[in-house]
Amino acid sequence: MSEDFKPYALVADDDAFIRMDSALILQDAGYRVHEAANVEEALSILERAGESIQLLFTDVQMPPSKRNGIELARLCAKGWPSIKILVASGQAAPKPGNLPEGAIFISKPFSPDIVYDRLQELLPDGAQPEPLRKKS
Repeated sequence: MSEDFKPYALVADDDAFIRMDSALILQDAGYRVHEAANVEEALSILERAGESIQLLFTDVQMPPSKRNGIELARLCAKGWPSIKILVASGQAAPKPGNLPEGAIFISKPFSPDIVYDRLQELLPDGAQPEPLRKKS
């Protein structure tokens, strides 16, 4: 797929290594990726580019932000309802009703295959991710 036609994703995670790894997984699945280190930065990106973003992939805990990834997911769902939401955490899973409707939770640590499987669940048929490129 041409770079001009690839959809955008937003990865929000305070851990630079996890954020970079998540971005690489999404790039392998055919996305161009915006990265944010905290909720405020993610909201700024959404305000600037939200209409072009197809997916939000956020961590739950993002210190030192006063808000967390669940709040980011809720704000995203309210302000940009077309964006699909994938929420990750190495802590306990969110309680039923904590995530916006349609959002999917994924436990850390995760593999590219797990992320890809959740993307296939989350995204409509016309917006499915590209098959992951297998590393040799």
